[in-house]
Amino acid sequence: MKKEHLQKLVMTALFLSIGLVLPVVTGNIPQIGNMLLPMHIPVFLCALICGWQYATPMAFVLPLLRSLIFHMPPMYPGAIAMAFELMTYAFVCGFIYSKIKRQNVGALYFCIIAAMIAGRVVWGAAQVILLGINGRTFTFQAFIAGALLNAIPGIIIQLILIPAVMFALDRTSLIPFRKKEA
Repeated sequence: MKKEHLQKLVMTALFLSIGLVLPVVTGNIPQIGNMLLPMHIPVFLCALICGWQYATPMAFVLPLLRSLIFHMPPMYPGAIAMAFELMTYAFVCGFIYSKIKRQNVGALYFCIIAAMIAGRVVWGAAQVILLGINGRTFTFQAFIAGALLNAIPGIIIQLILIPAVMFALDRTSLIPFRKKEA
């Protein structure tokens, strides 16, 4: 049990470091860098591979740490709202996936999409609260633009890349993502 815990801690640290560095790579493409949602991918993978217990705190810390180190995203309100968003992704995706009896590609998509919806709702609520503190408003149009329209390239990449990575890890027997059927 201790070996498995240590492995998951190391993997979580690896996903945290990927989450810190990956936006640097995509940031070199200013037109679409933010639209690719690079911090989301390691959060989803950590939730699926390590579980929600490891991924949730990592996902909350990731944008805050990235803001402190690289000053991107800006701490207020961006990184704070994103911390709640990514935390929700990790919890919802990892928790649902751990409870599903037949873990397969369909279950994987269900978990990712459910987490995307929940995370974007939490992000919108966090933006409303954080901007409301300063007397500013967060409109429904801003929510749709930030949560959906500007995020379409990143959503597509996540829906292709995350299952592909999980499938590849399963096929190589490095990290099985399917529960053995009884």
